[in-house]
Amino acid sequence: MYSFKNDYSEGAHPAILKALLETNLSQQEGYCEDEYALETAKMLRTYLESSDADIHFISGGTQANLVVISSILRPHESVIAPITGHIYVHETGAIEATGHRISTIDTNDGKLTPGDVEKVLLAHTDEHMVKPKMVFISNTTEVGTIYTRNELIALKEYCSANDLFLYLDGARLGSALCAKNNDVTLPDLAKYTDAFYIGGTKNGALLGEAIVINNDLLKKEFRFFLKQRGALLAKGRIMALQFRELFKNDIYFENARHANSMAQKMSKAIAESGFSFLTQSTTNQIFPILPNTLIEELNKNLGFYIWSKTDDHNSVIRLVTSWATPEGEVDKFIDILRKDI
Repeated sequence: MYSFKNDYSEGAHPAILKALLETNLSQQEGYCEDEYALETAKMLRTYLESSDADIHFISGGTQANLVVISSILRPHESVIAPITGHIYVHETGAIEATGHRISTIDTNDGKLTPGDVEKVLLAHTDEHMVKPKMVFISNTTEVGTIYTRNELIALKEYCSANDLFLYLDGARLGSALCAKNNDVTLPDLAKYTDAFYIGGTKNGALLGEAIVINNDLLKKEFRFFLKQRGALLAKGRIMALQFRELFKNDIYFENARHANSMAQKMSKAIAESGFSFLTQSTTNQIFPILPNTLIEELNKNLGFYIWSKTDDHNSVIRLVTSWATPEGEVDKFIDILRKDI
């Protein structure tokens, strides 16, 4: 049974495994002060067109969100997020466990607007309430949508005008950057966020994310926060080396383009079969609305998650493709889909 449950079921891109093997016996400094980390940070700054961005390599997305958010907020401050946001739904209360409230906003497409954020600010007026200080967004969002450049700029301008930090979760950033309708670039993220991270785990790495801090106010003593949260690993070289390989020959973007194209092939077949979608996604996550009887048939041969119930007869499922998804498996899905409608 082939799984469309996520984009991290496979191991790692062969170029990464080759590089890890070739450098295995090279003695290096620890805690991301090795030659690979320094080289990769310099490489990423070139992509970002930002010579002063601080870059930190850590193991996973939840850890990235936990460390960044808890390092920025004072004890009485809160973070604003869409109700579908990963920090609210799928991180076991990690942010709340540090004492910070998450103020959620219900959206149809998983994205936040300045108007959404303003509603939260207007509802928090004095010292008897938590003080919103950060806006959390994801690109791609948890429902497969992406921010346009103008939407990102508008959010950043609103945050700056209202003394808020803007932080972007980039677990599936590669997929967002390579979507056919995307106009956001890595240099844009360096300009229009205070911090974000580049996801590796879901785009061909064994593990690892690269935190990018753009705002000088947030850079001071960040490594102390990393260490305290168990994120400053002695063998940080392992994460850094993987990002070197992903970006050295644009494998990062090649991986994301493949994942997107496989999902969009499925999306096209689903639409041609007369079915609709929860969101209009051009990335590697799609959310078709299908009859429960068809879902049962598909589930006999394929792995995927049922996202939500639409009515008594239909449900939304989530299909996720990866950098390694074989086109033949996509074709099998389409064959089963067409046979059973």
